[in-house]
Amino acid sequence: MDITIHPLQEFMSIIEVQGLSKTYPVALKQPGLKGTLNHFFRRTYRSIQAVQDVSFTLDTGEIVGFLGPNGAGKTTTLKMLTGLIHPSSGQVRVAGYIPFRRQPQFLKKMSLVMGQKQQLLWDLPALDSLKINAAVYQIPEAEFKHRVQELSQLLALEGKLTQPMRKLSLGERMKAELLAALLHHPPVLFLDEPTLGLDVNAQAAVREFLREYNRRYEATILLTSHYMADITALCQRVLLIHEGQLMYDGSLDGLLERFAPYREVKVELTELVPLEQLNQYGEIETMEGREVRFLVRREDLTRTVAQLLAQLPLEDLSVADPPIEEVIGRLFKQGVEG
Repeated sequence: MDITIHPLQEFMSIIEVQGLSKTYPVALKQPGLKGTLNHFFRRTYRSIQAVQDVSFTLDTGEIVGFLGPNGAGKTTTLKMLTGLIHPSSGQVRVAGYIPFRRQPQFLKKMSLVMGQKQQLLWDLPALDSLKINAAVYQIPEAEFKHRVQELSQLLALEGKLTQPMRKLSLGERMKAELLAALLHHPPVLFLDEPTLGLDVNAQAAVREFLREYNRRYEATILLTSHYMADITALCQRVLLIHEGQLMYDGSLDGLLERFAPYREVKVELTELVPLEQLNQYGEIETMEGREVRFLVRREDLTRTVAQLLAQLPLEDLSVADPPIEEVIGRLFKQGVEG
């Protein structure tokens, strides 16, 4: 395994990723007895490139969204940033440390929360598991009590930590997992689908907590989520990864400017109009009764709006950027098909 690390290179940001790649060998097996024997005695492999030459930096206090379809390389990247797996090549520093060395000082600087995994024991009250975490991180008793009280208030978990985890709701369990992950006040937080499966109210509560934690402690947060409300509520900057490659690194507004060369025009008609007549004004995204939503190229917007006002029986008209989730969905679809 070729791991290229240059410890003497100066890293300025709290997270520095340069040329990060991860390749997995996958064994090939033909069907039948012959294939099984060959697989046992003369195994052959092919290489899967999970992450390819990814580079980015995060500064202290940033909340950055990490987006991509399933299998794009998001979780693999997070695991390399937290030291769970070794990179095949590239340079990584998180809070001044090389993650895969797993130094105790590094482990106290960061935390990883995965929405589909849990660290707290199912049959024990969350408080018992938190005491174990406090011992691991060498948090004094008085400080432990203060932090539990502070974080449980922020997460609205007062009175819940003495109940077995299995008796808490899904939202309460996720909040308890966040409390456990942040008990040692890490300055770097990696979140992999933290609101997965939660209802709308629980998602909003988690988002509000993360916003407050970031404000209070100036924590750096790298967040993956399939819920675009998480991204739009918390992140001014996003990273887009597709098939292991970084496609975009910039602001949400810049994403629209670069990858959405159209605007959304919504009209409400005073009477029904034949579909054939409407098609001339742009791509029809939805049509429900007298309400129609068009996608119009930005350079055609002024002319198209003038035509709509002059030629259709309108009661209302509005122009906006398309929803960010639609932009990203189209982008990934084009990437796969292109």
